Amino acid sequence: QGRMWAYPVGFTVLPHVGGFLGWFINRKATPVWYEKLKKPSWCPPRKIFPVAWTVLYTGMGYASYLIWNDLGGCSSKAVIPLGLYGAQLALNWAWPPFFFGAHNLKMALIDILCLDSLAIGTVCSWYRINKIAALLMVPYLGWLAMATCLTIRIWKDNPEQKPGKSE
Repeated sequence: QGRMWAYPVGFTVLPHVGGFLGWFINRKATPVWYEKLKKPSWCPPRKIFPVAWTVLYTGMGYASYLIWNDLGGCSSKAVIPLGLYGAQLALNWAWPPFFFGAHNLKMALIDILCLDSLAIGTVCSWYRINKIAALLMVPYLGWLAMATCLTIRIWKDNPEQKPGKSE
């Protein structure tokens, strides 16, 4: 009874773990490479991204706790709703290594398109269980829509250099 706070805190913190690791691993190379990319005028400033992701990860993490709690923990009823959530979170965490780490814009694009589908599936499956949890994911879906459009534009506007070719 005394540790009941650990579940909501743990679920809320979990999404931040992969986000932090992605930032930590790519923090030195990111500014140099990213600044050289051709980006659309509507690309948010780099300083916005950590603030946005902190808010989004907190909301989605707490929403996942609400779903887990409403379904009685790790029950058979939780497999699909939390499985979708876990799969989309894994793809969310995979995007920075593709984009910033490997500079593989095509794989980053494939990743985020799959991520979009799983995130939408997550929200749809959650809506029947807990409308508040589903609504907590709406800002995330909005940000993903922008991030997807941005990834598409960066991929289109920055063709990959073939090995051995100079600019």
